[in-house]
Amino acid sequence: MAGLRARVLSADGLIPQDAEPGAQAWPGALAGSRGWLTAAVGGGRPRRLAVAIALSATDALAALTAAAGVQVVFGAAPFEGVAGPFHHLVTPALACTIYGVFGLYGGYGPSPAERLRLRSWGSLAFAVACALVLAGSGVLASRIAGIAATALLLVPFGFYGEVAIRRFLIRRRMWGAPTAIIGLEGEGPALASSLLAQPELGLRPVGFIGRPGEGAGSPDTGRLPILGTLETAGLLKGRIEVAIFCSSAEFAANDLANPGALPFSRVVVAHDAQALQCLWLQTRPLGGVLGLEIRRDLYRSRNLRLKRAIDILLAWPATLLAAPLIGLLALAIKWVDPGPAFYVQSRVGRNGKPIRVLKLRSMYIDAEPRLMAHLAADPQAREEWGLFFKLTHDPRILPGIGNFIRRSSLDELPQLWNVARGDMSLIGPRPFPSYHLDSFDPDFQKLRASVWPGLSGLWQVSSRSDGDLETQKSQDSFYIRNWSIWLDLYILLATVPAVLGGSGAR
Repeated sequence: MAGLRARVLSADGLIPQDAEPGAQAWPGALAGSRGWLTAAVGGGRPRRLAVAIALSATDALAALTAAAGVQVVFGAAPFEGVAGPFHHLVTPALACTIYGVFGLYGGYGPSPAERLRLRSWGSLAFAVACALVLAGSGVLASRIAGIAATALLLVPFGFYGEVAIRRFLIRRRMWGAPTAIIGLEGEGPALASSLLAQPELGLRPVGFIGRPGEGAGSPDTGRLPILGTLETAGLLKGRIEVAIFCSSAEFAANDLANPGALPFSRVVVAHDAQALQCLWLQTRPLGGVLGLEIRRDLYRSRNLRLKRAIDILLAWPATLLAAPLIGLLALAIKWVDPGPAFYVQSRVGRNGKPIRVLKLRSMYIDAEPRLMAHLAADPQAREEWGLFFKLTHDPRILPGIGNFIRRSSLDELPQLWNVARGDMSLIGPRPFPSYHLDSFDPDFQKLRASVWPGLSGLWQVSSRSDGDLETQKSQDSFYIRNWSIWLDLYILLATVPAVLGGSGAR
Protein backbone atom coordinates (compact mmCIF):
# COMPACT_ATOMS: atom_id res chain seq x y z
CA MET A 1 0.00 0.00 0.00
CA ALA A 2 1.60 3.20 -1.21
CA GLY A 3 2.40 5.84 1.34
CA LEU A 4 0.25 4.47 4.15
CA ARG A 5 1.70 2.20 6.82
CA ALA A 6 -0.52 -0.36 8.47
CA ARG A 7 -0.59 0.74 12.08
CA VAL A 8 -0.50 -1.74 14.94
CA LEU A 9 -2.96 -0.91 17.69
CA SER A 10 -1.92 -0.99 21.29
CA ALA A 11 -3.72 -3.30 23.67
CA ASP A 12 -5.23 -0.55 25.81
CA GLY A 13 -6.69 1.66 23.11
CA LEU A 14 -6.46 2.77 19.51
CA ILE A 15 -3.17 4.66 19.74
CA PRO A 16 -0.67 3.46 17.12
CA GLN A 17 2.40 2.00 18.73
CA ASP A 18 4.53 4.06 16.33
CA ALA A 19 2.85 7.32 17.38
CA GLU A 20 4.84 10.27 18.64
CA PRO A 21 5.20 10.61 22.44
CA GLY A 22 2.15 12.31 23.93
CA ALA A 23 -0.15 11.32 21.05
CA GLN A 24 -3.78 11.21 22.08
CA ALA A 25 -6.22 8.37 21.53
CA TRP A 26 -8.95 8.99 19.01
CA PRO A 27 -12.08 10.86 20.13
CA GLY A 28 -14.15 8.81 22.47
CA ALA A 29 -11.08 7.09 23.93
CA LEU A 30 -12.67 3.72 24.33
CA ALA A 31 -10.10 2.87 26.96
CA GLY A 32 -11.27 6.15 28.47
CA SER A 33 -9.72 9.15 30.11
CA ARG A 34 -12.77 11.41 30.50
CA GLY A 35 -14.09 10.36 33.87
CA TRP A 36 -14.87 7.09 35.58
CA LEU A 37 -18.02 6.42 33.58
CA THR A 38 -16.31 6.45 30.19
CA ALA A 39 -13.42 4.40 31.59
CA ALA A 40 -15.80 1.86 33.04
CA VAL A 41 -17.92 1.16 29.99
CA GLY A 42 -15.34 1.20 27.19
CA GLY A 43 -16.70 0.33 23.75
CA GLY A 44 -18.87 -2.31 22.13
CA ARG A 45 -21.33 -4.19 24.32
CA PRO A 46 -20.43 -2.37 27.59
CA ARG A 47 -21.11 1.00 25.93
CA ARG A 48 -24.43 -0.17 24.51
CA LEU A 49 -25.44 -1.60 27.88
CA ALA A 50 -24.57 1.65 29.67
CA VAL A 51 -26.52 3.71 27.14
CA ALA A 52 -29.52 1.36 27.40
CA ILE A 53 -29.47 1.64 31.20
CA ALA A 54 -29.27 5.44 31.04
CA LEU A 55 -32.11 5.72 28.52
CA SER A 56 -34.38 3.24 30.30
CA ALA A 57 -33.76 4.90 33.67
CA THR A 58 -34.73 8.24 32.14
CA ASP A 59 -37.91 6.75 30.68
CA ALA A 60 -38.71 5.09 34.01
CA LEU A 61 -38.46 8.48 35.73
CA ALA A 62 -40.66 10.03 33.03
CA ALA A 63 -43.25 7.27 33.52
CA LEU A 64 -43.23 7.69 37.31
CA THR A 65 -43.71 11.45 36.88
CA ALA A 66 -46.58 10.93 34.43
CA ALA A 67 -48.28 8.40 36.70
CA ALA A 68 -47.91 10.72 39.70
CA GLY A 69 -49.52 13.56 37.77
CA VAL A 70 -52.37 11.31 36.67
CA GLN A 71 -52.88 10.19 40.26
CA VAL A 72 -53.21 13.82 41.40
CA VAL A 73 -55.67 14.75 38.64
CA PHE A 74 -57.75 11.56 38.38
CA GLY A 75 -57.41 10.25 41.92
CA ALA A 76 -55.70 7.00 41.00
CA ALA A 77 -52.66 5.83 39.04
CA PRO A 78 -53.32 3.32 36.22
CA PHE A 79 -52.50 0.20 38.29
CA GLU A 80 -53.36 1.47 41.78
CA GLY A 81 -55.36 -1.10 43.77
CA VAL A 82 -54.74 -3.78 41.14
CA ALA A 83 -51.02 -4.63 41.18
CA GLY A 84 -50.50 -4.76 44.94
CA PRO A 85 -48.25 -2.52 47.06
CA PHE A 86 -45.76 -2.03 44.22
CA HIS A 87 -48.31 -0.80 41.70
CA HIS A 88 -46.29 2.37 41.13
CA LEU A 89 -43.46 0.27 39.63
CA VAL A 90 -45.69 -1.40 37.01
CA THR A 91 -46.09 1.73 34.88
CA PRO A 92 -42.34 2.41 34.36
CA ALA A 93 -41.59 -1.31 33.96
CA LEU A 94 -44.26 -1.74 31.27
CA ALA A 95 -43.31 1.48 29.47
CA CYS A 96 -39.59 0.65 29.39
CA THR A 97 -40.28 -2.89 28.19
CA ILE A 98 -42.37 -1.61 25.29
CA TYR A 99 -39.85 1.09 24.37
CA GLY A 100 -37.13 -1.54 24.39
CA VAL A 101 -39.17 -3.71 22.01
CA PHE A 102 -39.59 -0.68 19.74
CA GLY A 103 -35.79 -0.33 19.54
CA LEU A 104 -35.19 2.82 21.58
CA TYR A 105 -32.43 1.25 23.70
CA GLY A 106 -30.28 -0.27 20.98
CA GLY A 107 -27.33 2.11 21.37
CA TYR A 108 -27.19 2.69 17.60
CA GLY A 109 -29.57 5.19 15.96
CA PRO A 110 -32.18 5.85 14.86
CA SER A 111 -32.37 9.58 14.07
CA PRO A 112 -34.12 11.89 16.57
CA ALA A 113 -37.27 12.33 14.46
CA GLU A 114 -37.53 8.57 13.95
CA ARG A 115 -37.00 8.03 17.68
CA LEU A 116 -39.93 10.36 18.37
CA ARG A 117 -42.11 8.36 15.96
CA LEU A 118 -41.15 5.10 17.69
CA ARG A 119 -41.74 6.67 21.11
CA SER A 120 -45.21 7.84 20.08
CA TRP A 121 -46.21 4.42 18.75
CA GLY A 122 -44.69 2.84 21.85
CA SER A 123 -46.84 5.08 24.06
CA LEU A 124 -49.92 4.01 22.12
CA ALA A 125 -48.89 0.38 22.62
CA PHE A 126 -48.47 1.15 26.33
CA ALA A 127 -52.08 2.38 26.52
CA VAL A 128 -53.34 -0.74 24.75
CA ALA A 129 -51.27 -2.98 27.06
CA CYS A 130 -52.66 -1.21 30.14
CA ALA A 131 -56.20 -1.72 28.88
CA LEU A 132 -55.57 -5.41 28.28
CA VAL A 133 -54.02 -5.91 31.72
CA LEU A 134 -56.91 -4.13 33.46
CA ALA A 135 -59.65 -5.63 31.29
CA GLY A 136 -60.48 -8.37 33.79
CA SER A 137 -60.07 -6.31 36.93
CA GLY A 138 -63.37 -4.45 36.85
CA VAL A 139 -61.72 -1.02 37.05
CA LEU A 140 -60.91 -0.47 33.38
CA ALA A 141 -63.85 1.86 32.73
CA SER A 142 -62.79 4.18 35.56
CA ARG A 143 -59.14 4.19 34.47
CA ILE A 144 -59.52 4.86 30.72
CA ALA A 145 -58.96 8.62 31.07
CA GLY A 146 -55.96 8.08 33.36
CA ILE A 147 -54.41 5.53 31.00
CA ALA A 148 -54.85 7.88 28.03
CA ALA A 149 -53.37 10.81 29.97
CA THR A 150 -50.39 8.72 31.12
CA ALA A 151 -49.67 7.53 27.59
CA LEU A 152 -49.97 11.08 26.25
CA LEU A 153 -47.63 12.50 28.91
CA LEU A 154 -45.06 9.78 28.25
CA VAL A 155 -44.30 11.33 24.84
CA PRO A 156 -43.12 14.83 25.89
CA PHE A 157 -41.72 13.70 29.27
CA GLY A 158 -39.74 10.93 27.62
CA PHE A 159 -38.67 13.17 24.74
CA TYR A 160 -37.23 15.91 26.95
CA GLY A 161 -35.69 13.35 29.28
CA GLU A 162 -33.98 11.73 26.32
CA VAL A 163 -32.73 15.12 25.08
CA ALA A 164 -31.13 15.76 28.49
CA ILE A 165 -29.54 12.32 28.86
CA ARG A 166 -28.34 12.37 25.24
CA ARG A 167 -26.49 15.64 25.86
CA PHE A 168 -24.94 14.12 28.99
CA LEU A 169 -23.82 11.02 27.06
CA ILE A 170 -22.51 13.06 24.13
CA ARG A 171 -20.30 15.10 26.46
CA ARG A 172 -18.84 11.85 27.78
CA ARG A 173 -18.27 10.39 24.30
CA MET A 174 -20.72 7.57 24.96
CA TRP A 175 -23.60 8.42 22.66
CA GLY A 176 -23.29 7.02 19.17
CA ALA A 177 -21.63 3.91 17.85
CA PRO A 178 -17.84 4.24 17.32
CA THR A 179 -17.62 4.50 13.54
CA ALA A 180 -14.80 4.12 11.04
CA ILE A 181 -14.93 5.93 7.70
CA ILE A 182 -13.45 3.87 4.89
CA GLY A 183 -11.53 6.23 2.65
CA LEU A 184 -9.02 8.99 3.42
CA GLU A 185 -9.80 11.05 0.37
CA GLY A 186 -12.86 12.18 -1.57
CA GLU A 187 -16.09 12.20 0.43
CA GLY A 188 -14.63 10.56 3.56
CA PRO A 189 -13.34 13.63 5.46
CA ALA A 190 -16.46 15.66 4.60
CA LEU A 191 -18.71 12.85 5.83
CA ALA A 192 -16.74 12.57 9.07
CA SER A 193 -17.06 16.32 9.66
CA SER A 194 -20.80 16.17 9.04
CA LEU A 195 -21.32 13.32 11.51
CA LEU A 196 -19.13 15.00 14.14
CA ALA A 197 -21.29 18.12 13.82
CA GLN A 198 -24.46 16.06 14.34
CA PRO A 199 -23.72 13.65 17.21
CA GLU A 200 -27.42 13.11 17.81
CA LEU A 201 -27.53 10.92 14.68
CA GLY A 202 -25.86 8.15 16.65
CA LEU A 203 -22.74 7.58 14.51
CA ARG A 204 -19.53 8.83 16.13
CA PRO A 205 -16.56 8.88 13.73
CA VAL A 206 -13.36 7.83 15.48
CA GLY A 207 -10.97 7.42 12.55
CA PHE A 208 -10.34 6.40 8.96
CA ILE A 209 -9.52 3.10 7.31
CA GLY A 210 -7.39 3.43 4.18
CA ARG A 211 -8.32 1.85 0.85
CA PRO A 212 -5.84 0.03 -1.42
CA GLY A 213 -3.64 2.46 -3.31
CA GLU A 214 -4.71 5.39 -1.16
CA GLY A 215 -2.78 7.60 1.17
CA ALA A 216 0.27 8.73 -0.77
CA GLY A 217 1.98 11.43 1.22
CA SER A 218 0.20 12.68 4.34
CA PRO A 219 -3.57 12.77 3.76
CA ASP A 220 -5.41 15.48 5.64
CA THR A 221 -7.86 13.67 7.88
CA GLY A 222 -8.48 16.58 10.22
CA ARG A 223 -8.49 15.69 13.90
CA LEU A 224 -9.27 11.99 13.33
CA PRO A 225 -6.45 9.43 13.11
CA ILE A 226 -5.81 6.73 10.54
CA LEU A 227 -6.74 3.43 12.16
CA GLY A 228 -5.14 1.21 9.56
CA THR A 229 -6.08 -0.30 6.21
CA LEU A 230 -8.72 -2.67 4.92
CA GLU A 231 -6.08 -5.41 5.14
CA THR A 232 -5.54 -4.78 8.87
CA ALA A 233 -9.20 -4.11 9.74
CA GLY A 234 -9.32 -7.32 11.77
CA LEU A 235 -7.32 -5.58 14.51
CA LEU A 236 -10.29 -3.26 15.09
CA LYS A 237 -12.70 -6.02 16.01
CA GLY A 238 -14.62 -5.14 19.17
CA ARG A 239 -13.52 -1.48 19.00
CA ILE A 240 -15.45 -0.30 15.94
CA GLU A 241 -19.18 -0.92 15.82
CA VAL A 242 -19.97 0.59 12.41
CA ALA A 243 -18.00 1.00 9.20
CA ILE A 244 -19.11 3.43 6.49
CA PHE A 245 -18.24 2.97 2.83
CA CYS A 246 -18.54 6.20 0.85
CA SER A 247 -19.34 4.32 -2.35
CA SER A 248 -21.73 1.46 -3.06
CA ALA A 249 -19.53 0.28 -5.94
CA GLU A 250 -16.51 0.18 -3.64
CA PHE A 251 -18.42 -1.78 -1.00
CA ALA A 252 -19.64 -4.28 -3.59
CA ALA A 253 -16.11 -4.74 -4.99
CA ASN A 254 -14.62 -5.23 -1.51
CA ASP A 255 -17.37 -7.60 -0.39
CA LEU A 256 -17.01 -9.65 -3.56
CA ALA A 257 -13.21 -9.90 -3.28
CA ASN A 258 -13.13 -10.50 0.49
CA PRO A 259 -16.54 -11.80 1.61
CA GLY A 260 -16.90 -11.59 5.38
CA ALA A 261 -13.45 -10.03 5.80
CA LEU A 262 -14.66 -6.91 7.60
CA PRO A 263 -15.01 -7.58 11.34
CA PHE A 264 -17.78 -5.02 11.89
CA SER A 265 -21.31 -6.04 12.82
CA ARG A 266 -22.81 -3.13 10.88
CA VAL A 267 -21.73 -1.69 7.56
CA VAL A 268 -23.35 1.45 6.13
CA VAL A 269 -23.06 2.38 2.47
CA ALA A 270 -23.21 6.16 2.14
CA HIS A 271 -24.67 7.90 -0.87
CA ASP A 272 -24.66 11.64 -1.46
CA ALA A 273 -28.38 12.33 -1.82
CA GLN A 274 -28.79 15.95 -0.82
CA ALA A 275 -31.35 16.42 -3.58
CA LEU A 276 -33.27 13.30 -2.51
CA GLN A 277 -35.23 12.22 0.52
CA CYS A 278 -33.20 10.70 3.38
CA LEU A 279 -35.74 9.97 6.12
CA TRP A 280 -38.60 7.47 5.84
CA LEU A 281 -37.12 5.76 2.75
CA GLN A 282 -38.23 2.23 1.88
CA THR A 283 -36.15 -0.21 -0.13
CA ARG A 284 -37.68 -2.26 -2.92
CA PRO A 285 -36.00 -5.27 -4.55
CA LEU A 286 -36.20 -4.84 -8.33
CA GLY A 287 -34.66 -8.09 -9.48
CA GLY A 288 -30.92 -7.53 -9.21
CA VAL A 289 -31.37 -3.81 -8.65
CA LEU A 290 -32.01 -1.99 -5.38
CA GLY A 291 -34.90 0.44 -5.56
CA LEU A 292 -35.52 3.36 -3.17
CA GLU A 293 -39.17 4.32 -2.78
CA ILE A 294 -39.46 8.08 -2.28
CA ARG A 295 -42.71 9.72 -1.22
CA ARG A 296 -43.16 13.47 -1.37
CA ASP A 297 -45.49 13.58 1.62
CA LEU A 298 -45.55 17.36 1.94
CA TYR A 299 -47.28 17.66 -1.44
CA ARG A 300 -50.05 15.12 -0.81
CA SER A 301 -53.48 16.74 -0.34
CA ARG A 302 -54.42 14.74 2.75
CA ASN A 303 -51.14 15.65 4.46
CA LEU A 304 -51.63 19.31 3.67
CA ARG A 305 -55.09 19.13 5.23
CA LEU A 306 -53.68 17.34 8.29
CA LYS A 307 -50.93 19.93 8.67
CA ARG A 308 -53.43 22.77 8.44
CA ALA A 309 -55.78 21.09 10.94
CA ILE A 310 -52.95 20.80 13.47
CA ASP A 311 -52.06 24.47 12.91
CA ILE A 312 -55.63 25.54 13.64
CA LEU A 313 -55.95 23.20 16.63
CA LEU A 314 -52.80 24.59 18.27
CA ALA A 315 -52.51 28.17 16.98
CA TRP A 316 -55.87 29.55 18.08
CA PRO A 317 -55.57 28.48 21.75
CA ALA A 318 -51.90 29.54 21.78
CA THR A 319 -52.85 32.98 20.43
CA LEU A 320 -55.40 33.49 23.21
CA LEU A 321 -53.00 32.29 25.90
CA ALA A 322 -50.14 34.47 24.59
CA ALA A 323 -52.24 37.64 24.29
CA PRO A 324 -51.61 38.92 27.89
CA LEU A 325 -47.84 38.36 27.57
CA ILE A 326 -47.78 40.09 24.18
CA GLY A 327 -49.59 43.06 25.76
CA LEU A 328 -47.06 43.35 28.59
CA LEU A 329 -44.12 43.18 26.19
CA ALA A 330 -45.73 45.84 24.00
CA LEU A 331 -45.96 48.20 26.99
CA ALA A 332 -42.30 47.55 27.86
CA ILE A 333 -41.23 48.37 24.29
CA LYS A 334 -43.16 51.66 24.26
CA TRP A 335 -41.58 52.54 27.60
CA VAL A 336 -38.05 52.14 26.20
CA ASP A 337 -38.66 53.76 22.81
CA PRO A 338 -41.96 55.60 22.21
CA GLY A 339 -43.65 54.58 19.00
CA PRO A 340 -45.54 51.57 17.65
CA ALA A 341 -44.93 48.40 19.69
CA PHE A 342 -45.64 46.22 16.65
CA TYR A 343 -44.45 46.36 13.10
CA VAL A 344 -45.47 44.61 9.93
CA GLN A 345 -42.89 43.36 7.46
CA SER A 346 -43.50 41.97 4.00
CA ARG A 347 -42.13 38.42 3.60
CA VAL A 348 -42.29 35.83 0.85
CA GLY A 349 -44.95 33.19 1.47
CA ARG A 350 -46.16 30.05 -0.25
CA ASN A 351 -46.14 30.15 -4.06
CA GLY A 352 -44.15 33.39 -3.83
CA LYS A 353 -47.17 35.30 -2.51
CA PRO A 354 -46.19 38.25 -0.27
CA ILE A 355 -47.45 37.95 3.30
CA ARG A 356 -47.52 40.60 6.02
CA VAL A 357 -45.74 39.18 9.08
CA LEU A 358 -46.43 40.59 12.54
CA LYS A 359 -43.62 41.10 15.06
CA LEU A 360 -43.03 42.88 18.32
CA ARG A 361 -40.66 45.73 17.64
CA SER A 362 -37.17 44.98 19.00
CA MET A 363 -35.38 47.82 17.18
CA TYR A 364 -35.29 51.61 17.23
CA ILE A 365 -37.72 53.46 15.01
CA ASP A 366 -34.79 54.68 12.87
CA ALA A 367 -33.27 51.17 12.61
CA GLU A 368 -32.37 51.26 8.90
CA PRO A 369 -30.31 54.49 8.97
CA ARG A 370 -28.48 53.12 12.05
CA LEU A 371 -27.70 49.90 10.18
CA MET A 372 -26.43 51.64 7.03
CA ALA A 373 -24.17 53.92 9.04
CA HIS A 374 -22.78 51.00 11.04
CA LEU A 375 -22.06 48.85 7.96
CA ALA A 376 -20.38 51.77 6.20
CA ALA A 377 -18.05 52.32 9.16
CA ASP A 378 -17.26 48.67 10.05
CA PRO A 379 -15.88 46.28 7.35
CA GLN A 380 -16.10 43.29 9.70
CA ALA A 381 -19.78 43.98 10.31
CA ARG A 382 -20.34 44.22 6.55
CA GLU A 383 -18.79 40.78 6.09
CA GLU A 384 -20.92 39.28 8.90
CA TRP A 385 -24.05 40.85 7.42
CA GLY A 386 -23.24 39.36 4.02
CA LEU A 387 -22.97 35.86 5.51
CA PHE A 388 -25.89 35.80 7.93
CA PHE A 389 -28.01 38.94 7.35
CA LYS A 390 -27.68 39.32 11.13
CA LEU A 391 -25.13 41.00 13.41
CA THR A 392 -23.65 39.89 16.71
CA HIS A 393 -23.55 43.51 17.89
CA ASP A 394 -26.50 45.14 16.20
CA PRO A 395 -26.83 48.93 16.75
CA ARG A 396 -30.52 48.77 15.85
CA ILE A 397 -31.55 46.68 18.88
CA LEU A 398 -33.41 48.36 21.76
CA PRO A 399 -31.46 48.15 25.04
CA GLY A 400 -32.72 45.55 27.50
CA ILE A 401 -36.11 44.60 26.15
CA GLY A 402 -34.95 44.31 22.52
CA ASN A 403 -32.20 41.78 23.24
CA PHE A 404 -34.48 39.88 25.61
CA ILE A 405 -37.37 39.34 23.21
CA ARG A 406 -35.03 38.46 20.32
CA ARG A 407 -32.95 35.98 22.31
CA SER A 408 -36.09 34.34 23.70
CA SER A 409 -37.89 34.64 20.32
CA LEU A 410 -40.80 36.34 22.05
CA ASP A 411 -40.79 38.97 19.31
CA GLU A 412 -42.22 36.25 17.02
CA LEU A 413 -45.27 35.56 19.23
CA PRO A 414 -47.65 37.81 17.22
CA GLN A 415 -47.03 35.51 14.23
CA LEU A 416 -49.36 33.02 15.90
CA TRP A 417 -52.03 35.24 14.32
CA ASN A 418 -50.41 34.68 10.91
CA VAL A 419 -50.58 30.93 11.55
CA ALA A 420 -54.20 31.09 12.71
CA ARG A 421 -55.30 32.99 9.60
CA GLY A 422 -53.42 30.66 7.23
CA ASP A 423 -50.51 32.80 6.03
CA MET A 424 -48.02 30.51 7.76
CA SER A 425 -47.73 27.11 9.43
CA LEU A 426 -46.43 26.38 12.91
CA ILE A 427 -43.52 24.45 11.38
CA GLY A 428 -41.76 25.21 8.11
CA PRO A 429 -38.94 27.27 6.61
CA ARG A 430 -38.91 30.73 8.16
CA PRO A 431 -40.37 33.42 5.90
CA PHE A 432 -37.51 35.58 4.59
CA PRO A 433 -37.56 39.16 3.35
CA SER A 434 -37.09 39.38 -0.42
CA TYR A 435 -33.50 40.73 -0.05
CA HIS A 436 -32.59 37.62 1.99
CA LEU A 437 -34.30 35.21 -0.38
CA ASP A 438 -32.64 36.81 -3.40
CA SER A 439 -29.27 35.63 -2.07
CA PHE A 440 -30.22 32.04 -2.91
CA ASP A 441 -30.26 30.38 -6.32
CA PRO A 442 -33.55 30.30 -8.28
CA ASP A 443 -34.05 26.53 -7.83
CA PHE A 444 -33.92 26.80 -4.05
CA GLN A 445 -36.23 29.82 -4.10
CA LYS A 446 -38.72 27.75 -6.10
CA LEU A 447 -38.42 24.81 -3.70
CA ARG A 448 -38.95 27.08 -0.70
CA ALA A 449 -41.99 28.72 -2.29
CA SER A 450 -43.66 25.32 -2.71
CA VAL A 451 -44.48 25.07 1.03
CA TRP A 452 -45.93 27.25 3.75
CA PRO A 453 -43.36 29.23 5.73
CA GLY A 454 -43.27 28.42 9.42
CA LEU A 455 -43.15 30.03 12.84
CA SER A 456 -40.36 27.58 13.71
CA GLY A 457 -38.26 25.27 11.57
CA LEU A 458 -35.36 22.85 11.43
CA TRP A 459 -32.87 25.69 11.15
CA GLN A 460 -34.27 27.33 14.30
CA VAL A 461 -33.86 24.20 16.46
CA SER A 462 -30.33 23.47 15.26
CA SER A 463 -28.18 26.32 13.97
CA ARG A 464 -30.53 29.28 14.53
CA SER A 465 -28.61 32.49 13.75
CA ASP A 466 -25.26 30.67 13.77
CA GLY A 467 -26.06 29.04 10.42
CA ASP A 468 -24.87 30.86 7.29
CA LEU A 469 -26.73 30.91 3.96
CA GLU A 470 -25.46 27.46 2.95
CA THR A 471 -26.59 26.00 6.28
CA GLN A 472 -30.01 27.60 5.88
CA LYS A 473 -30.33 26.19 2.38
CA SER A 474 -29.22 22.71 3.43
CA GLN A 475 -31.55 22.46 6.42
CA ASP A 476 -34.60 23.98 4.71
CA SER A 477 -34.10 21.66 1.73
CA PHE A 478 -33.78 18.68 4.07
CA TYR A 479 -37.03 19.62 5.83
CA ILE A 480 -39.03 20.05 2.62
CA ARG A 481 -37.81 16.80 1.06
CA ASN A 482 -38.12 14.74 4.25
CA TRP A 483 -41.32 16.14 5.71
CA SER A 484 -43.61 14.00 7.77
CA ILE A 485 -45.93 14.78 10.65
CA TRP A 486 -43.31 13.19 12.91
CA LEU A 487 -40.63 15.61 11.74
CA ASP A 488 -43.02 18.50 12.45
CA LEU A 489 -43.75 17.12 15.91
CA TYR A 490 -40.03 16.69 16.59
CA ILE A 491 -39.29 20.30 15.58
CA LEU A 492 -42.24 21.56 17.63
CA LEU A 493 -40.98 19.81 20.78
CA ALA A 494 -37.34 20.74 20.10
CA THR A 495 -38.30 24.42 19.75
CA VAL A 496 -38.88 24.71 23.51
CA PRO A 497 -35.29 23.90 24.66
CA ALA A 498 -33.88 25.85 21.69
CA VAL A 499 -35.79 28.98 22.72
CA LEU A 500 -35.16 28.57 26.45
CA GLY A 501 -31.45 28.04 25.81
CA GLY A 502 -31.29 31.02 23.45
CA SER A 503 -28.45 29.29 21.56
CA GLY A 504 -27.51 31.15 18.42
CA ALA A 505 -30.37 33.65 18.63
CA ARG A 506 -29.69 37.25 17.66
